Amino acid sequence: MIKQIATAGLLAITVSGIASAGDVTGNVGLTTNYIFRGITQTDDGPAISGGFDVEKDGFYGGIWASSVDFGDDTTMEMDFYGGYTFAAGGFDFDAGAIYYAYPDSPELGGNSQDFLELYFGGSREFGAVTIDAKLSWSDDFYAGTGEALYAEIGAAVEIFEGITADARFGSSTFDDLAGADYEDWQLGLSGEALGVGWDLRYHDTSDFFGDALVFSVSQSFGG
Repeated sequence: MIKQIATAGLLAITVSGIASAGDVTGNVGLTTNYIFRGITQTDDGPAISGGFDVEKDGFYGGIWASSVDFGDDTTMEMDFYGGYTFAAGGFDFDAGAIYYAYPDSPELGGNSQDFLELYFGGSREFGAVTIDAKLSWSDDFYAGTGEALYAEIGAAVEIFEGITADARFGSSTFDDLAGADYEDWQLGLSGEALGVGWDLRYHDTSDFFGDALVFSVSQSFGG
């Protein structure tokens, strides 16, 4: 854990320095449990994270890293992503790709734990409510498990000044893993206090994985 905190701390310092130049935005965060699509990535323990993003004329790219605990030698996740955002017909759209890398992970069954996803999503405001939907597809998902699709939909509304409530539902399907398909959902409240973002969120899944109540704080730089 000390190694993870030191690494994330170094990343946070780097992000702060780069963001001060004004050409990128950065972020650091701390959570009681890193949940990805309903599944803990830290054995129900805390995680520290940080990253930065570059954006120009709708095009963007970035890197984000977090501590993880898979019960093996894996201690870190690094995500590299890029895409393009645009507006059409009253909707905001986002298309891109993300590469999930685990630099110190062992192979599983002779397969790398790294994988690539392509995604496409859109959102629109309907009065006080914002609705969004997104599809993420991989031709060879985590640890060589084959083609996978994740579909998600969410809704968010500001219930008090500066406090937003949201709900999300997702569905994971796997072509080559019989019986592995599942659904996940979450309910959250988020806001900002003393310049620090906060998020309280409940996660649950349909079958295999337990529920979790997660509290997170984050800080952004630049912009």
